[in-house]
Formats: sequence, structure tokens, C-alpha cells
Amino acid sequence: MGMFRRPPKVLIEAEHVTLRMPVMADHHAWVALRREGKEFLKQWEPDWSPDHFSKKAFSNRVFWARKTVESGKGLPLFIIRRHDQRLLGAITLDSIRRGPAMVGTLGYWIGPEFARMGYMSDALAAVVHYAFNTLDLSRLEAATLPENAASRGLLEKTGFKYEGVAQSYLQIAGRWRTHVLYANLRFDRRGKTDAG
Repeated sequence: MGMFRRPPKVLIEAEHVTLRMPVMADHHAWVALRREGKEFLKQWEPDWSPDHFSKKAFSNRVFWARKTVESGKGLPLFIIRRHDQRLLGAITLDSIRRGPAMVGTLGYWIGPEFARMGYMSDALAAVVHYAFNTLDLSRLEAATLPENAASRGLLEKTGFKYEGVAQSYLQIAGRWRTHVLYANLRFDRRGKTDAG
């Protein structure tokens, strides 16, 4: 079989968006969306590599997505608006650990022109459902900067609860930044938690 093996197919339909793996045909739309939203996105993300927009780097991203899904270690998905097939952003369920943990970590981004329109909550709810019901995970984790009120609100709206603070969790804009941690449990018996 070798190089002609069929790529894994993951397609998750939500109310307003479709979630699917990236393909090379997405390169131009991805570059345009990331370029347009550069100032908005860079305040929340680790530094971009010098070749961030290159075709080679995107090809590596597509290859990594396929390998990650094949290995069962993650689910990197693009968020596509259903009514016009427009790329809106991405959501990744990563670092899936099985055995006693049954946990994965969520990360996401959206182009600024599509923020606060309900697309990301639609996507996140669909991935949470898929993770619990198809992948049989029991815990999903996410981290965000304390001042990212939109991300914190999104997580709380989709069933995540505040769990604490991780000091120097990720490098953002070249410096180590503290993040707040959230988790969503498949069988959550916790009441509402207060974010710090």
C-alpha cells in the first residue's frame, strides 16, 4: 500500500460549521485568513516561525494532521462555514492520552472577522461531543490567557470549568505567560466553579 494508502477521514457536522482535516487546497485560504488576522491572533499564540505562511510549512501541517489522526494522538480540524464553505479557523484536540487518563487538550483560533458570531462555540461543542461519544475520552483540558475574556467565556459556555492557574505555561509573543486552566468532564458532577 505505502504512499497510496487512503488518508483518514474525520468529518464532524455542527449546526453552522463543518469540521474536517486540512488539505493542501486550503493553503491560500489559510494564509489569507492568518495574514488578515495577524495582529489579533499573535496576541494569543506562540511566536510564528519565519516560514509560517510558506507552502512547505503548510504541507508539513497537513502531513502532521494526517499522522496525528492515524496515530490516535490528536484531531486537528479546520472550521468551515457550512453555507459557503469559507475557512473560519481551526480547532485541535491534541495530546490524547489513553489508558487510565483518557484525556485530551483543546486549542483553537478563529479569524477576527468571525469572532463572537457563535461559530467557535458551535465547533467546540461538536468536538466535545465527538471526543466524549466517539473517541470515548473522559476529560478535556484547555488553557487560555487570564485576560482573554472571550476565550474564557467560550469555555464556560460549552461546559468547561475553571480549575486553576499554570505559571509560565506557554511562550506568547516571546515571553513565558501564565494561563488559566479549564476542564470539561464527560460525567461532570461538579457544580459551578468560580474563575480566579
